[in-house]
Amino acid sequence: MKRYSSVWILVIFAPLVSVFHGHVPLRAAAADLPADAEGFLPLFNGKDLSNWVPMNVHPGTFTVKDGIIVSTGKPTGVMRTDRMYENFIIELEWKHHEKGGNAGLFIWGDGINAPGTPFARGVEVQILDHGYVELHPSAKGKATGHGDVFPIHGATMIPDRPHPFGGSRCLPSEERVKPLGEWNHYRVVCNDGVIKLSVNGKEVSGGKECNPRKGYICLESEGALCHFRNIRIKELPSTGAKPEQTARVDPGYSLLYNGIDLAGWVADDGHKGHWTPKDWTLDYDGKSDAKDKNLWSEKEYGDFELMVDWRLTGKPKKTDRQVILPTGEVAKNADGTDKMVSVDDAGDSGVYLRGTSKAQVNMWCWPIGSGEVYGYRTDPSQPPEVRAGVTPKVVADKKPGAWNRFIITMKGDRLTVLLNGQTVLENAQLPGVPARGKIALQHHGDTVQFANIWIKELRDSNPK
Repeated sequence: MKRYSSVWILVIFAPLVSVFHGHVPLRAAAADLPADAEGFLPLFNGKDLSNWVPMNVHPGTFTVKDGIIVSTGKPTGVMRTDRMYENFIIELEWKHHEKGGNAGLFIWGDGINAPGTPFARGVEVQILDHGYVELHPSAKGKATGHGDVFPIHGATMIPDRPHPFGGSRCLPSEERVKPLGEWNHYRVVCNDGVIKLSVNGKEVSGGKECNPRKGYICLESEGALCHFRNIRIKELPSTGAKPEQTARVDPGYSLLYNGIDLAGWVADDGHKGHWTPKDWTLDYDGKSDAKDKNLWSEKEYGDFELMVDWRLTGKPKKTDRQVILPTGEVAKNADGTDKMVSVDDAGDSGVYLRGTSKAQVNMWCWPIGSGEVYGYRTDPSQPPEVRAGVTPKVVADKKPGAWNRFIITMKGDRLTVLLNGQTVLENAQLPGVPARGKIALQHHGDTVQFANIWIKELRDSNPK
């Protein structure tokens, strides 16, 4: 970014075991790969991707061939180690095969990608072919292909040298990356929030006061074929990273959209050219030719936690929309007409739960905000407490065109919705909602983008 391999440990090495205390135990598949004389352990066994996790990429994005990790670059995203690291030295070799090729090594990354991006928050060590600047002249003076280090998506770092254009990116002190098609060696020392990068044997860039300073290690895929080999790690003593200095733990989700195709979704022929995988985003033009124009999951779900990023991509236009009261009722003017307010309307979509459009979590530009359940709020047969319960308590939407993140939790007939970190519905009741059913991304005739669609199945409150 301009921005599964294995972690190995021998239980017979008692001093090393203590370093891993509190982490997920590693597999014993590397008993034949001991630490070397310098205390380094292989982070890649040269045979497979054990102990690495493809976070938000297709299963074929990262593979192993002839002792090399091969990244296709498609889709854009990362694979990460299966546990966190705090203080360590990591070494690896990398080679690009395309002029201007892009990839990266993420340090202290989160276990889930940042909202509206294919990347994990953390500190990136750039792996960029230096022909990138030639292909993208706007990057001249701002980035290099020789070992930039910089924080991304909410991480922070004070660079070793101020960037000429401002910001926290540390440009390398000299150009040491070899020509396209040749192997390069990186050594990254990460200790107590300080990071230093050596390129082909000499330190060139780094930073201090990094936050987070404990997290996952990630390899990045970003559009270009890239090879990695000889990845090894040496852990250093802990310096007690605090919770607020620690990356977000993997939440245990399974990926529902792989960035390449519609595997796991009902791909009706009428959806072709309309529900379109475009790298890390899933784009919809609002014009499906299918009989059922909504995009349904193949699998049914009972209780679950669903994460989905979305944004309405239509051009906003001033539109009058109803004002909804906290009770779920429409506000009225003195003459009894509906109270309306002008909003910047960029479209409408939603997420169907448990196979029914009635249980739809709305994505729209109405004054009440997204997250409401229209089918229940507007049903006059529902008790007042139900209609009020499915009405958002806060407007948490970002401006039209910006990315939003839903965390939708269904337990029994109860629904909780977080939008951009704020609780808009809490334990709202959906009487009569099916115990199980498919999930759908809604067709409403408008353009919309989805990304980062993940799900974690919970123990059903209403087992079949």
